[in-house]
Amino acid sequence: MLKGSIVAIVTPMREHDESIDYDSLKSLVEWHISEGTNGIVVVGTTGESPTVSFEEHCDLIKATVDVASKRIPVVAGTGANSTLEALELSKFAKEVGADYGLSVVPYYNKPTQDGLYRHFRTIAEKIDLPQILYNVPGRTVADISNDTIVKLSEVDNIVGVKDATADLERGAALIESLRPDFGVYSGDDGTALALMFLGGHGTISVTANVAPKLVANMCSCMLENADYAKAKSYNKKLMKLNEALFLEANPIPVKWALNKMGKIPPGIRLPLTTLSRDLDSVLEEALIAAGVG
Repeated sequence: MLKGSIVAIVTPMREHDESIDYDSLKSLVEWHISEGTNGIVVVGTTGESPTVSFEEHCDLIKATVDVASKRIPVVAGTGANSTLEALELSKFAKEVGADYGLSVVPYYNKPTQDGLYRHFRTIAEKIDLPQILYNVPGRTVADISNDTIVKLSEVDNIVGVKDATADLERGAALIESLRPDFGVYSGDDGTALALMFLGGHGTISVTANVAPKLVANMCSCMLENADYAKAKSYNKKLMKLNEALFLEANPIPVKWALNKMGKIPPGIRLPLTTLSRDLDSVLEEALIAAGVG
C-alpha cells in the first residue's frame, strides 16, 4: 500500500509565455526523492490540471514517470468530468508506467451517487491501473458519499481515496467502514496528522512542495514509528505554512513560495494570477517559521 507523504507537485511554467518548464519539473522530482517524499501526484489540482491541454497533461505524466524511473511511485492525475476523457488519461498513464491514477469526482455536471459509482467503476474495470478516488467537494460541488466510497472499495483496481473534505468526524467514520488495506489519504494539510491518527495512511500534500522533508518526517513518525509526540512537533512547525499556502487559491501561494526558494520560475496560467503583493510578507514569515525560507 502507498503510505506517507505524497506531494501534489506543481507544474513549473515560464513567466513570459506560460510554457511548461520540464527542466524545473525534473529538478523538483529529484529534490523530492532526495528529501524522502514517498510518492508524487502529477497534474492534480496543484499541477494546474484545469489549464493544461490534453497533450500537455499526457506529456507531464510521462515526463514525471521517466524522471522518477520507479525510484518513487507516481500517481497520475487522470480525472475528468467526462468518463471518456478519464478513460483516455488512465489508459495513457498505464501505458507510460504510472503506478496509480488519481481520479477526481466529476465536477460541474453534478452526477448522482449512482452516476459517480458507475463512472469510477467503469474506469477501474476498463483500465488495469490502480485507482485512487479524489473527493474535494469544495471544488467539484459534487460530493461522493461515504456509502458510495465503501461500495467502490469492493471494486477491483480501486485501492484508495483522497479525502479533501477536512471533516474529521466523517473521515473517522469512513476509515471504520473500510477494509484495512484500502488507502485513506488526507487532502487537507491542516488536518492531515489528525486523520492519520484516526487511521489514515498518509497525506497528498500541497505543503510538501516547499517542506518535503518536514512532511515526510511527520508522516514517518506517525505511521512507522508511532512517535506521536515527535509527529506533533513536526506538525506544529508546519502549521503557519499550512495556513499561508491557502491564503489564495491553490496553487497561487505554493508557486510563489517555490519561486522565492529558487526552485521554479514564476509562471502561472490565467485565470490564476500571481500572489497578491500584500500577502508576500505573510507567506515569507510562514516559510521562515517552517525553516524553509
